[in-house]
This record gives sequence, structure tokens and C-alpha cells, in this order.
Amino acid sequence: MTLIVRMGDVTPYSPANHHGTVNHRLIGPETVGARQVEVLHGTLQPGGAALPHAHPGIEQVCYILAGRARVACNGEEGEIGPGDACFFPADAEHLFQVIGEEPVRVLVIYAPPYGENPQKVIRRHVQGD
Repeated sequence: MTLIVRMGDVTPYSPANHHGTVNHRLIGPETVGARQVEVLHGTLQPGGAALPHAHPGIEQVCYILAGRARVACNGEEGEIGPGDACFFPADAEHLFQVIGEEPVRVLVIYAPPYGENPQKVIRRHVQGD
């Protein structure tokens, strides 16, 4: 079992359906053998966003470390900043957009693990796709 995971030791990736985003999967099946939760660190550049999408059967929490973002889900929307968190229920379409000129650094928690599996995301069809 691995106890400590350092961000510099994890391969970064850019998730599908996101713009200006680089993630590091810190806690998950492949890093520590976690079976019920996944934690990643994301950095979204100004103008970056997660376009509207949903995760079937997967709950998501975002905790803001730096920067500001607009979030929307289930007819509600608002702005969040450092020290704020938001919750996206399983199956609920949501979006996350950077506000302003400062990059957003965010901890994202998925339960159960998402693993960036394209079969575990429902993306809203946008005209021109």
C-alpha cells in the first residue's frame, strides 16, 4: 500500500470535455488501491472550463484552493473561491468555469472513482458537435 502520493510523481492529463485544464490523479485505484474514492488536483487556466456534463452513478465534490469559478447544477448557479466547496450529485448535469484572470486550483473528489473513463460521462450535445 502507498501512503503518500506526491503530485510531481503523478502523470498529468487533460480531461475530455474540458478546456484549459490539467489534472493530477492523486488518490485512486492505480495510485493507492482506493476502491471507493478518487481525489485529483486540477488546474484550470483563465478561460478554462468543464463543459456541461454528468457522471452516471458518481458523486463529485470540488474544493477551491485558488482562483474563482462559476458552477451550475440542477438549476442553481453561483461563484466559489478559496475555501469554498460545491457538490454535484450523481447523474446531475453540471458545469465549472474559471472567472477572472487567475488560474483555478481545485481538489476534486469522486465517489466511487471515475478514472476518467469516457463511458462514465454523459455530455450534453452542443450544436456543431
